[in-house]
Amino acid sequence: MKATTPLSLLTAISTLGGLVHSSWIDEDTPEPLRTTKSLVDGSTYHLVMSDEFNVPHRTFTDGHDPMWTALDKSDDDYSASGGGSLHFYNSTMVSTTPDGMLTIQSVLDDTTWTHLDLVKKETVSKTTHFKSGMVQSWNKFCFTGGIIEVDVILPGEPDIGGLWPAIWLLGNLGRATYEASTNNLWPWSYDKCDRKKQDSQSISACNKANHFGLNKEQGRGATEIDILELMGGDSGGKPLPATEPPIMLPYADMTLQVAPGIPDNRPQSGSQPVRKVDHSHSGYATSVAQNWYDNLTVAGNTSLNPFFYGTYLGETKKGEPVTRSKKQAFQADAVGAMKQLGPEHFKTPHTFRLEWQPGRGGRLDWFTKSYKKVDENGTVFHMEGDGKGQDWEHSLHIPDFALDEAMGSKIPEEPSYVIFNTAISSTWAFPYNVPDWCPKCYDCYDPKCQCSFNPGFCNMMKTGKVALKIDSVRVYQSRDDSAHSGSPHTVGCDPVEFPTREYIKGFEYRYMRNPPFVYEDKHPLRDIKTGGGSCKVDADCGGGGIESEDVDEDWEMPGTKTMEEVLDLDSKSGGGAGPRGE
Repeated sequence: MKATTPLSLLTAISTLGGLVHSSWIDEDTPEPLRTTKSLVDGSTYHLVMSDEFNVPHRTFTDGHDPMWTALDKSDDDYSASGGGSLHFYNSTMVSTTPDGMLTIQSVLDDTTWTHLDLVKKETVSKTTHFKSGMVQSWNKFCFTGGIIEVDVILPGEPDIGGLWPAIWLLGNLGRATYEASTNNLWPWSYDKCDRKKQDSQSISACNKANHFGLNKEQGRGATEIDILELMGGDSGGKPLPATEPPIMLPYADMTLQVAPGIPDNRPQSGSQPVRKVDHSHSGYATSVAQNWYDNLTVAGNTSLNPFFYGTYLGETKKGEPVTRSKKQAFQADAVGAMKQLGPEHFKTPHTFRLEWQPGRGGRLDWFTKSYKKVDENGTVFHMEGDGKGQDWEHSLHIPDFALDEAMGSKIPEEPSYVIFNTAISSTWAFPYNVPDWCPKCYDCYDPKCQCSFNPGFCNMMKTGKVALKIDSVRVYQSRDDSAHSGSPHTVGCDPVEFPTREYIKGFEYRYMRNPPFVYEDKHPLRDIKTGGGSCKVDADCGGGGIESEDVDEDWEMPGTKTMEEVLDLDSKSGGGAGPRGE
């Protein structure tokens, strides 16, 4: 792939129909791919952002890239209820390769730092044994509504669990892994005044006067849409229980995280929601219908996810990184499905697509590329993971009215940014039943820790070849608000209807790293570097070799015209032409 300017950024911006055009579009995106059709309503969408990652050796450390920021921090995913982040995010793990891929490596490498333990009230040392990467467009590129497509090769081996790669969107009011910024904002998508919920939602529609540039009486949140989360591993060739149709490991989670969640009579983990009341012969109820979201549809090798229905964010305990009182506790729901994956998803790029119509009357639709095969009886099968996928499969559909009817929540309407990352957590795709004698340590070079990992995980990590690879990311939006359901589409992190800039500026400390890393930061994001690149040959520095010429008073720049030629008004081809040389 050719290496050209990575993004046509910071150029003149033109607007049409309220959308910003060209400012975030990669010049390498082929013209035929600059429009697409909605797979739901057939209307035309136009490219508003793309990155083909064709320029090799790009770096994404804070301040290096106008669109992306790779993190250098611990993943603050810990609480009294458990949490098991085993990695340290290091920006050197994120780069682009000569074959045109964004790569996020995950490696065995220790990171040690000291921090203040709020419980012990002393400085303690902490070490992680894995390095990985997260890159995000927070407070740089955001969009509300449209279509996003990502071509991805998943990391590791399909039958070895332990990696947690994800492609997701988060509302700009929250910064991923910065828990102070998301506390009681994640994942609220609720714009009604309910006094019983007001304490749990930091920015509530009950607020008569919202400061920091926010709109009064408008409920806000850090909404989350998971385009893809990988659950790897080996289920022994057997389907997982309660999956309809049967799904085996590995699979992809496609999820809307939303609050407020359903508080009572929730589905039980490990079973599908009970939709009707069954009675015994004597008339007693043997099962009771459970409260969950109706009118969710799945297709192909996709099942509603029976293993994760959400998170209860309870009262925090002493020493946790954020504070939440008993009155601020709330239930968040995970409304989603699990999509069967195959070995080819770990070898060749496959496209995942989300169509997002925001707000009231909107919808969320996940699509994956599949390959249709017809047997001798004329039955059509959707074959996944063969590398030939050209036909889109409508994997999951969530309509707004399903959320409204259940809890009054809505399809997210927040300006949202894009996140790519690979986490390593003892709570995700790690062994569930660790023997009592196992010390539950997580160092691949310590023999006594091997019982805490899935078979083959440490050997896989020792190869140094584990990487999430993104071939391209493209975002499209409609220029015709009447052509789609939901609210208008916008580009920008601080739209008038859902502002974020002044709020973030007013609470900068929530979006900055914790000690000891925070001492290097003056603001959440550093200024973008311009210029300063190294030169290996004269042409790289713009001189083209002219700087080595001997210059005297008679020397002229090659290819330039003399003053007489420029001002020859009698010439037929000379200056008195119109603005277009006519």
